[in-house]
Amino acid sequence: MNVGIQNSARILIVDDEPANLKLLDKMLSGQGYQDLVLIDDPRRVLDSYKEKRPDLILLDINMPYLDGYQVMEKLKELEDPLSPPIIILTAQHGKDYLLKALRAGARDFITKPFDRNELLMRARNLLEAHLAHRMTHDQKAVLENMVRERTEEISRTRLQIVQRLGMAAEYRDEETGNHILRMSHISALLARSVGWGEAECELILLASPMHDIGKIGIPDHILLKPGKFEPEEWEIMKTHAIIGGKLLEGDDSDLMQMARSIALTHHEKWDGSGYPNGLVGDDIPLAGRIAALADVFDALTSERPYKKAWTVEAAVDLIKENSGKQFDPVLVGAFLEQLPGILEIIQRFSEPVDGE
Repeated sequence: MNVGIQNSARILIVDDEPANLKLLDKMLSGQGYQDLVLIDDPRRVLDSYKEKRPDLILLDINMPYLDGYQVMEKLKELEDPLSPPIIILTAQHGKDYLLKALRAGARDFITKPFDRNELLMRARNLLEAHLAHRMTHDQKAVLENMVRERTEEISRTRLQIVQRLGMAAEYRDEETGNHILRMSHISALLARSVGWGEAECELILLASPMHDIGKIGIPDHILLKPGKFEPEEWEIMKTHAIIGGKLLEGDDSDLMQMARSIALTHHEKWDGSGYPNGLVGDDIPLAGRIAALADVFDALTSERPYKKAWTVEAAVDLIKENSGKQFDPVLVGAFLEQLPGILEIIQRFSEPVDGE
């Protein structure tokens, strides 16, 4: 006999007759089984089961309060994915009686009076099968957990790459990493305020830092020009939206699809006067409209080497004036409602003071 089974198996024995419990205890403990739980009141079965799941249940059918069928029904209601096998203890020999027990969930049965060798053999066979099943189940859980952890690690790594690429574009434009933190959190706040679910809000939080990745493809003499662009320079500068879209295309993940959409459309305007495609109104993807508003407000209220920061009041006035022109009017309404939260985000991710 497998000594490991004797040491580890927990057997629940349920019978309202004390003499039967004593006999079964003697048979099983004499064979080396150590973890035996004897129950003479079937109403206590669920509590004992929940306290520690058994590996095998020996269950009498004819008992007061709850018969064996009712006990099996209550155990089935627990929906345990690894429920233990049940051996029915019965003095009945009728075929219909035994079939009813098997349909109710029993795996085997032993007739009274008990034959010691038959009992031990049936119990051992079911225990070995169940413990092997449990081992497979546990290994599957370990493997699933390893796969989940690895998937999360890959996801975190990819998101860090996405964010750092976004920061690279901002730094090249003499902006800061804090700008993309602010605009991405503002984007998520605005998305939530117009009814997006948490998963979508998380996506825009992670995708919006890539909005200006196309600036990587703009020549320094244009990108870093301190003064006003010449018409031909401005046309080159505007291509950063198309460049960003091309850099981010070819990946079918939700994250990269949204990042591409934002990079390509965050300079479109509600009235159709934006670029690169002159989209109008709802033809502009909502993620692009959200990121555009968040980006403009933070850019206006941030100090740059080539400009002073606008006051919040002045920036809000510009947003209002351009409602229905540059910006989606519904989003402008949401922006005004969420302004205290937006200002809190700006404060939370404010630029470090020199020397700090």
